[in-house]
Amino acid sequence: MSKKSTGERLEFFDFSDVTVEHLHRYAIANDFVEGKVILDIASGEGYGSYILSKKALEVIGVDIDFESVQNAKEKYLKDNLKFIVGNADNIPVESNSIDIVVSFETIEHHDKHEEMFLEIKRVLKDDGILIMSSPDKKYYSDIPKFKNKFHVKELYFDEFECLTKKHFSFSKFYLQKAYNLNSLVSNICDFNNIVVYSGDQSNVSKSANQHLYILTIAAQHDINELPTSFFNGADINKVILENYLICITNTIRNTTSYKFGNLFIKPIYLFSSFIKKRFK
Repeated sequence: MSKKSTGERLEFFDFSDVTVEHLHRYAIANDFVEGKVILDIASGEGYGSYILSKKALEVIGVDIDFESVQNAKEKYLKDNLKFIVGNADNIPVESNSIDIVVSFETIEHHDKHEEMFLEIKRVLKDDGILIMSSPDKKYYSDIPKFKNKFHVKELYFDEFECLTKKHFSFSKFYLQKAYNLNSLVSNICDFNNIVVYSGDQSNVSKSANQHLYILTIAAQHDINELPTSFFNGADINKVILENYLICITNTIRNTTSYKFGNLFIKPIYLFSSFIKKRFK
């Protein structure tokens, strides 16, 4: 399976805060899925659907990209997991068949937001739950003056809130931000009360905790409040360091000086090993 960058599609050969942000969302969703039928809209590389399939009754990953779907089918093989091609506004799933819909960082990639929510409501059972995330346009794009070429229509918090409440009777909203491979998700009040300190041995300072993403849990029935949660990125950091060392080692081995030196040193090493074994 070839490894290529698809811009916004998270793939596990390039790790960053984005990695832990996605993993944190799936970790939260994983607490809801036991024994349930799950639909993962924009399943991409397939890792998230695979994580959920370990506890869920069944997981269906839907993605618009044919190659991503084929790769996911080859990489993640489980009897209760399948991947199919489909659009967020035209989901190839039966009506009233899904317990939980998850969709992370999807809605900003198209402008058919009403159609997407109508499709989600169509496939969800009456007691179903939606777990969805979206970048907050104010903090993701406006303030840093950043333009993501893969985003078609980003939403401000109030727009995302209004859209969700239009289609679901009950909804709760949370904020998310990652710092140095560690992600925080909390309700709005608690999140905004957190002070962030930073600095070095010469100076320290503090700033407001400024989110990038919005997470909602929505349903047609009342839902419990999520606790504040923290995703520890230590394991991801370990993988990054291991990959870096492999990259450095391969770079050194491809240098002319290494190859030239190895040409002389390797025969001496082999001869030395032979002598040690011969007269042991």
